Amino acid sequence: MEFRDMRRFRQALSKEACETVLRQGTSGVLAVTGDGGWPYAVPLSYVYEEGRLLFHCAKSGHKLDALKGEPRASFCVIDQDRIIPQEFTTYYRSVILFGPVRILSAPQEVQSAARILIEKYCPREAPEAVEREIQGALGRMYILEMSITHMTGKQARELSEPGGRA
Repeated sequence: MEFRDMRRFRQALSKEACETVLRQGTSGVLAVTGDGGWPYAVPLSYVYEEGRLLFHCAKSGHKLDALKGEPRASFCVIDQDRIIPQEFTTYYRSVILFGPVRILSAPQEVQSAARILIEKYCPREAPEAVEREIQGALGRMYILEMSITHMTGKQARELSEPGGRA
């Protein structure tokens, strides 16, 4: 599939800037094709690593059913959204990803991905506590992986221009 070119290309973020947003972010919105072809978007915590996103979910639910029916999805992370009322604008920065999502199945890759998620959100936990949590959660959760096919980022003109306002 050919993805559209960004209309306001001067405001486009570089791949490196997109990756910085993804590494620093803690939540985003996953959009999938839901029941009856209706869009379904759900906020999630995630980890960006090596060209992929990792997130977890329960072993049943709308998101999982949608992904089993159509694995192609989109994910959006908003890095900045500062309203500037006196200028009638917003200083924003965001990244949108597209790609297929799969359920990790090999026990070793599931446990490795779970450790990566825990490291990001609970970095001070003792290794023994992390292992207990992973072993306890394996029976009730899946780890999902989005392989990134296309990535685009954009920011407000004011953040793009040299000497722009932050």
